[in-house]
Amino acid sequence: MNMIEMIGGTGLIVMCLAVTAGWVFTTWLRVRHGYPLEGSWGQTLKPVHSNETTERIKLLTSENAQLSAELAAMKERLVTLERIATDSGSRLANEIDRLKH
Repeated sequence: MNMIEMIGGTGLIVMCLAVTAGWVFTTWLRVRHGYPLEGSWGQTLKPVHSNETTERIKLLTSENAQLSAELAAMKERLVTLERIATDSGSRLANEIDRLKH
């Protein structure tokens, strides 16, 4: 049985179904992850954003900025705590005395 005989009939139908299923899956995956879809000739179709989506994007952007600032502050505190934990006792005592006066 050569390749041409295998493709004929049932093999051709199975191959067409497999290609179609793959196309549907990749399109679903793109939509799910927010990638732009492509038209018949490869042109990019822009996803339509509703007002609700635009507001959600603005909200998430501001929340992201707030969390980034909070993370930066936490990193500074962590550096200070690591320095305190690893410094010798006399140096730490000297700094505390200096801050008291």
